[in-house]
Amino acid sequence: MNYRFQNLLGAPYRGGNVLITQNTQLISPVGNRVSIIDLIKSQTITLPLQSSSNIRRIAASPDGTFLLTVDENHRCHFINIPRRVILHRINFKNTVNALKFSPDGKFIAVAAGKLVQIWRSPGFKKEFFAFELVRTIADCEDTVTAIDWSLDCKYLLVGSKDLAARLFCVEKLKDGILNKPFLFLGHRDNVVGCFFGYDKKNTDRVNKVYTITRDCYIFSWGYNGNNAGNFDENDEGNSDPASPGTPERDGEGSVNVVSLGNVKKRKDFDGKDLGEEGYLHKEKWERLRKDGFVQSPAKLTACDYHRGLDMVVVGFSNGVFGLYQMPDFVCMHLLSISREKITAAVFNDSGNWLVFGCAKLGQLLVWEWRSESYVLKQQGHYFDVNCLTYSPDSQLLATGADDNKVKVWTVSSGFCFVTFSEHTNAVTALHFMANNHCLLSASLDGTFVSLAADQSGEVICAGTLDSFEIFVWSMKTGRLLDILSGHGGPVHGLIFSPTNAVLASSSWDKTVRLWDVFEGKGAVETFPHTHDVLTVVYRPDGRQLACSTLDGQIHFWDPIDGLLMYTIDGRRDIAGGRLMTDPSTSVCMMFADQVLLRRFQITHNLSLDGVLDFLNSKKMTDAGPLDLIDDVDSDTEEGVDKQTRAKLGFAAATTEGVLVYSIDDSFIFDPTDLDIDVTPEAVEEALDEDQPNKALILSLRLNEDSLIKKCIFSVSPLDIPAVASSVPYKYLQRLIEAFSDLLESCPHLEFILRWCQELCKAHGNSIQQNSRESSSRI
Repeated sequence: MNYRFQNLLGAPYRGGNVLITQNTQLISPVGNRVSIIDLIKSQTITLPLQSSSNIRRIAASPDGTFLLTVDENHRCHFINIPRRVILHRINFKNTVNALKFSPDGKFIAVAAGKLVQIWRSPGFKKEFFAFELVRTIADCEDTVTAIDWSLDCKYLLVGSKDLAARLFCVEKLKDGILNKPFLFLGHRDNVVGCFFGYDKKNTDRVNKVYTITRDCYIFSWGYNGNNAGNFDENDEGNSDPASPGTPERDGEGSVNVVSLGNVKKRKDFDGKDLGEEGYLHKEKWERLRKDGFVQSPAKLTACDYHRGLDMVVVGFSNGVFGLYQMPDFVCMHLLSISREKITAAVFNDSGNWLVFGCAKLGQLLVWEWRSESYVLKQQGHYFDVNCLTYSPDSQLLATGADDNKVKVWTVSSGFCFVTFSEHTNAVTALHFMANNHCLLSASLDGTFVSLAADQSGEVICAGTLDSFEIFVWSMKTGRLLDILSGHGGPVHGLIFSPTNAVLASSSWDKTVRLWDVFEGKGAVETFPHTHDVLTVVYRPDGRQLACSTLDGQIHFWDPIDGLLMYTIDGRRDIAGGRLMTDPSTSVCMMFADQVLLRRFQITHNLSLDGVLDFLNSKKMTDAGPLDLIDDVDSDTEEGVDKQTRAKLGFAAATTEGVLVYSIDDSFIFDPTDLDIDVTPEAVEEALDEDQPNKALILSLRLNEDSLIKKCIFSVSPLDIPAVASSVPYKYLQRLIEAFSDLLESCPHLEFILRWCQELCKAHGNSIQQNSRESSSRI
């Protein structure tokens, strides 16, 4: 049995920019992972891919197929979103502050430090080095902060911290003409965003430029069309100082002069007038107006422009956002949505939804500005998650954290649908009742650190942090029934036996005690240990008790005879990082006979402590290794806090959020009709001999999902009717299950539908007679 990463809950947004592709797919970076939210289906998925550190910037291709991510270590991943795989990798030399695909998807503009690099976009074809550097622009004097493409992909608008925006021509100009950018000057602070504006009548024609600065101003620029595309003589690379009335000479000494009234104009070598073809960066742009957002002393932190609506949305450091109609700068909305600064603001393709992100609070909001209503409103825990628990039916997951809140998540969709904020201190324990309609929580506001309920749901027990006692209440009346004393330290673990009314408790006094709660006899049995006991659990049949201690040992006890059965040393298995003090970054699955079955590393994020196994000698400083210098004012410890298991998977509460793992069905070996001749090699041999019918039957008998799908695609469309009619009925259910899975993920829809049609023709009567068994798959 194997488990694979399924989803990340509790952290919808952690910083960086957000995107909306295909008008409804919201893409946001979460630490070193990427989450995709379907705003129509209200579902969220986290790609099973990780960067080496926190992701700073993301960009998506115009069709939403490819995704580009760049992390804090300047490492870039080129991802195929539908397939959820990394196609290519590249490392940039400088910090990337902005990147964007061209409107035709052929190029990628990357703002790396002071440079703007234009790369040819990779595709599906496998290449040794798929990225091709087309051009490097090094005209900026400081870090580049914003870039924007024109619709014809000929021009690039670049804003930087040198208080200027520049208009570049991406194409190579004619020989002898310098490709100097036009500078938009007059800003008094960093340029946060710069955008092309388009003519409303001719939507492909650029007629204005907007630049937005950090000091809450927006500049509108336009150009004088009377001087469209004319070049000064000084634009030529080898031009002499201007001499009025003196004819120009070409390289061979011959004079090329064209008379236009009293104006003399240079002709190119083909005799064509250069002024007939206009270039935007050669126009005479002028500032039309300067408008202020009037949010001082707040700073402008995020902005976006929708060319179809000619509207600008801006976010400020005080949590306020504004929506303005351009070019008249009419304020449509001005609302406060957060207490912290807005780090992301973006339109969707149609312009009716606005997306806002607040990194510090973990907020992600989608707002419909016409109806003034929320489409999505999600917020993760502000501090680390301490505890979590599944509901009995495994459909809900409850989490408690240091931010005094309890959140309940739907596992299938990944959304939080209710938040309880009644606690005034950190939440330490959670427990779902057996009826699935009641959730219990313990918090430090009552100094409780552990919680348990018996199988009937009539008795509730909670362990304390300071008085070292266990309180027993009646669930129906809420009356305190008993107080169990005997521990000499905080009671950090409580659990009822699944077969009787015996309560097991673990404490920092290095003991595990068994209590007969209903008889009121006090401690029935005491199991001593050499270190503080952190947690205790019962085996499902109640015949074994397992507890973990501070030294990394797992002790197994017989609760009936009170004997220690055996011990597992898990220190080295769960150790994280290169130091003994580093927190654990792994979840280990072990057999009871002291064998490590599987080790899951929850993250590869080098931005967290405990992940780095080796130090890089290049990062040695006078103060020691750069990676070990604590330059963040925080006492937060990273790692795994708690994990809980569901029927078909498990979840782990970590610094990154709640990681949900599910059973990987493709790795389950469950043959239906196994024989000595039924092997994967036999399936491959049948395929090589062009016997798709035999290969499909063997794969169905072997019940290997990957082989079944491979055999399905090996059948030619002309042979589908014959192969479909030869499938025995006992394998039909498994084949239908494979097709139901392919219909959700396979792009070859017509081929799969042809298979389904032929199966219905050949086995329609059998399917109809046994419709109850196959209804879920159909």
